[in-house]
Amino acid sequence: MVATEPATSELTSAPSYSPLHSVWDGEDSELLDRMLRFYPHKLPERVLDATANERRFWRGNGWHVIALDLNPAYCPDVIGDCTYLPFGDSSFDVVVYDPPHIPNQGQDRTKDFQERFGLRLKSSKENGYTLSFMYLPFVKEASRVLRPNGVLFCKVTDYVHNHRLQWAHLDLIQAAVTVGLRPCDCIVKIRQGPIIDPKWKKAHHARRHHCYWIVFRKSKKCE
Repeated sequence: MVATEPATSELTSAPSYSPLHSVWDGEDSELLDRMLRFYPHKLPERVLDATANERRFWRGNGWHVIALDLNPAYCPDVIGDCTYLPFGDSSFDVVVYDPPHIPNQGQDRTKDFQERFGLRLKSSKENGYTLSFMYLPFVKEASRVLRPNGVLFCKVTDYVHNHRLQWAHLDLIQAAVTVGLRPCDCIVKIRQGPIIDPKWKKAHHARRHHCYWIVFRKSKKCE
């Protein structure tokens, strides 16, 4: 299934400069609206959400995007895999990516990560029980479909597995740099609360109340 109409915004005014804070304590939809006005060199006409799920990012912010998801239950505009994007080269001004934040749920059936986030992927011991193996195939495709100077917005969360902090945002940045994308900015997104496994009563690491929005540009420079 391929969308026949370009994804555009109802917002037609040219972007004007308004400072964007590096720490955000609000909704992702409002933040994305600000980012789409702040980072592109001109107001983007074609925006791809490569992991759309239920389109939570776009509720109430006025942007029309092409929504891609592997699960047809979410009724995406395009059914497809974010690691093999079914679009031509240089098709989009902006790509948005929100990979699964937690690879393995374990045996705690009280958790609702699958219901809330569509979490179905598992990661093997060989992959370090992380989902970072997905990053390189995705950023290769994102770089291909982005136009020159196009922007990639990635939401990513570090997490703890087996008492060790997994630096997912560093894995993502390293993968993006490998394919020629330039990391240009980072916004700390405050969450209502950290993801905590209730069976661990003591933990020798900070309970993180945040995730990151990493901004990449398909260019040799950020400005």
